[in-house]
Amino acid sequence: MPVGTTGESPTVSHEEHRRVIEICVDVADRRVPVVAGAGSNSTDEAVSLTKFAEDIGADAILSVVPYYNKPTQEGLFQHFSAVAKATSLPVMLYSVPGRTVVDIAVDTMARLRDAYPNIIGVKDATASMEKASMTRAKLGPEFILLSGEDMTALGFMAHGGHGCISVTSNVAPKLCAQFQNACMQGNYTAALMLQDKLVPAAQGAVPREQPRRHQIRRQQARTVQERVPPAGGADHGGNEQAIDSALSFAGLLPN
Repeated sequence: MPVGTTGESPTVSHEEHRRVIEICVDVADRRVPVVAGAGSNSTDEAVSLTKFAEDIGADAILSVVPYYNKPTQEGLFQHFSAVAKATSLPVMLYSVPGRTVVDIAVDTMARLRDAYPNIIGVKDATASMEKASMTRAKLGPEFILLSGEDMTALGFMAHGGHGCISVTSNVAPKLCAQFQNACMQGNYTAALMLQDKLVPAAQGAVPREQPRRHQIRRQQARTVQERVPPAGGADHGGNEQAIDSALSFAGLLPN
């Protein structure tokens, strides 16, 4: 999942955005599917990135609700229609109203799915169990529901989710995989125990752009260059202590 929000897509250049997708496609080498982040608040830009992702060999597209512009539901329908018509790849919608202000309504998703068979699901970062159930009820169990919010992923899965595009998995991939497997098997007792380990790493108080860089520095003694924004700032040391504590709690730091 290159150049999603955690991949800092808003702060890379167009050339860098394309290069990140290209590198991921090359390294994955068809061993795992590559879902390329190709969204923008500009419809033309989103279409251009979508076409590039398909041409370079990505397997699917993640397309975010346009941020800042605050489009109407009809505007969202037209925006995602343009994206869907520009590619033969599967398209995942991305609902993250905490970042985009506007959310995509369940009825709009149903309208898009009915109009474009390659719109196959949604990354739902609303943290709303109600919306997960409403989406499943309206669009059916075949429409793919992926959580985009780690703290509520357990509830999301119990409400019919199919998985999670996870921030925390960048620092705890094994634990997150075990957690998802437990959910898929209906073993929510085991999933809850794993969730308990993951909560500190998933907490919103830990800056989401920093943990993976800091983990690389701590585990591999490597320097990781940061970009402005975001950067450390005055509270950088405090953030790193919080990240260390969360990683240690999850057993992700060497003794």
